[in-house]
Parts: sequence; structure tokens; C-alpha cells
Amino acid sequence: MVELLTSGRPGTLEGNAILTSWKYLLASLLVTVSIFASPAAIAQQASKAEPLIIQEQGSFAVGGTVSHTPGTYNNNAPTSAGQSIHGDHLYAFYQVPQAPKSLPIVMLHGAYQSARSWETTADGREGFQNIFLRRHFPVYLVDQPRRGRAGNGTVGTTIEPTPYDQLFFDQFRLGKWPNYFDNVQFDRKPETLDQFFRSVTPNTGPYDAGVISDAMSALFTKIGPAILFTHSQGGGPGWLTAIKSPNVKAIIAFEPGSGFIFPAGELPAAMPSAAGTLSPEAVSLADFEKLTRVPVIIYYGDNFPTEPTTERGQDNWRVRLAMARLWVDAINRHGGDARLVHLPQIGIRGNTHFLMSDLNNVEIAGHVLQFLAEKKLD
Repeated sequence: MVELLTSGRPGTLEGNAILTSWKYLLASLLVTVSIFASPAAIAQQASKAEPLIIQEQGSFAVGGTVSHTPGTYNNNAPTSAGQSIHGDHLYAFYQVPQAPKSLPIVMLHGAYQSARSWETTADGREGFQNIFLRRHFPVYLVDQPRRGRAGNGTVGTTIEPTPYDQLFFDQFRLGKWPNYFDNVQFDRKPETLDQFFRSVTPNTGPYDAGVISDAMSALFTKIGPAILFTHSQGGGPGWLTAIKSPNVKAIIAFEPGSGFIFPAGELPAAMPSAAGTLSPEAVSLADFEKLTRVPVIIYYGDNFPTEPTTERGQDNWRVRLAMARLWVDAINRHGGDARLVHLPQIGIRGNTHFLMSDLNNVEIAGHVLQFLAEKKLD
């Protein structure tokens, strides 16, 4: 705290001169602080806001199937015979702010993640959940089938404690282990990286885009028209959800990583990379054209090349960006409304694979809000 002491009274020449001098001094101090403050400190300050008032919240499961085992259930000697299992549903947690907008936002996570991707950031700032609640959008956070709080799947799997931390550091473009990229929009405190690694969530059953999109479609049937946000691996099920449900009114896709669908007969060539080959997937022309009825915007971040490289973590995203460009072209060629934003090309640098939780996530949210306003979806 700075305490100001003056001998002149306000309103006198002496007092006004002293107050003016203090104003210039304080302005200089504020400029100096802003120059030397770290991006993390600036982001932390920006996240401090008025209390967020929620008028309704809850959670539920939706979609999924029920499997039955033949036989008769014996109450006193129970086996699997005659029993059932509910599984392959998704889990949704929702919040409705005061004075809510008419269209909610549904947020679907990516690979090895859960709804936590959209919640508090690894360094403790507000994530997209709160940022968009503050803009009066109801928000639904999803744990996809066979992941996190969604619980039971109907197909078994084995979960092994596999060490992935360093691979994820590279692949999610924090840097090249153990060094961060110079301009990375990620707080470098050890405790932040610890929180980031602890967000990793395994599958409790085999990944299945059809199962996920069936459950997502059931969610949109339950809640009605809404906007869909997807991240990474969630991009593929997101396209399929919009095909299955007319209640998807827009798609905002953050770095879709797989599941790029094209009309049968119009598939581009597969794209090899240092991380493996990315192949397009075919759907019927009728299904593909359902994607042309909604506006779509795709965002990709920074720190990967547009030319081939032997760096696995970066080359992985080179081909995904290239495939996304072809996908956008295909949508627009069939009369749709899709665009792709590569953030460095508009002067926004340093973003990781997790744009919604990066240090500049408020700025990224601002671009999304502009898009929604342009499409009259706000």
C-alpha cells in the first residue's frame, strides 16, 4: 500500500500542483510494474473478478446402453447370470448463471483428459467454464463415455500405470523436454507443471467415436439447441455429433487431432509425420452435408512448423493443421461456413495445445465471443 502525504490543500495552487505530481509518479510506477510483470502475473491479475453468481447447477448421465447377461439372478448366490450393466453413457455437469443466454455451451475434452480441461487452469486461473459463465452462457462440461466420471463402459480394457509425462510435455507443445519454448503461454512454476500432469485421465474402455457421439447426441436431445466446443481428440466425435443432432448450432474446435471426415470419394491423401500417419475418414455425402448447416471455426496454436520436421511433438501438429485446412475447404466447397484460425498468423503467439487454459485464455475466449456475435449466437 502507498500512503500519500501532502501539505497543500486540494483546490489550492500548491495542493493541485502536489496532487498532479503524485498522479504522474503513480502513473510511472504503474507503467514500470506492467513492464516487468510476468505474463503469468498479468494473467493471474486479469482472472480476479467479481463473484460469479450461479442460479442453477446439477449433473446427470445421458445416453449409453444396458447389457443383460442370460440366466436367472439368484439373490443368495449372485453371479453374473440374470444381471445387467448400465454403461457407455456420458457424465455432464452444468451451471446456469444469472440472466442466462438462450444457447448453452457444451464442452467436450480430448484424449487423456476429462471435463477438468475446461475448469480451473493448472496455475489456478479461471478456465473457459467460468470465463463463459461470466458472459452469461450456461455451460455443460462433459466426461465422455469410458472416461472419468462417466463410469462404466460395456467393453473391457486393461489400465496400466504407463509413464507419459515427458511425451505429453512435447506433444502438447509446452516445449521440448525438459525445456519450455521461449514464448510459451504456460506458467513455468514447478507446481503448475505438476497440476498439468495430474490432469491426465485414462480410458476405462476402448475409445469409440461412435459411442461418444451417440451419447453426445443424446445430451443435445435432452438440453436442446446449444453450441459445441471440442478439444483435440474430441474433434472427431464433435463432427459426428453435429451429423446426428440438429440441435448443434455451432462448433468451435480447438486443435482437432483426429477424426477428420470427408465425403466418400473425396478423401485427401493420408499425411505421414514423425508421429505417425494421419488418415482421413469417409462418411456419406448426405451426412457430410449436414455439417454445412452450422458455422464452424477451428483454432490452432503456436510452436510447430508448416514444413516436415523430425521433431515428433511438433510434426504431429503440422499434419493436423494441414488436414484441417483441407477439411475446411471441403465444407465450404459444399456450401458450408467454416474457417480456420492459425493464431500466429494473426499475431497471437506461444499457445500450447491447450488454448483454453493458456496464459492468454481470456484473449482466446474474446476471439470466440466475436465469432459467436458475428453468427448471432450470443
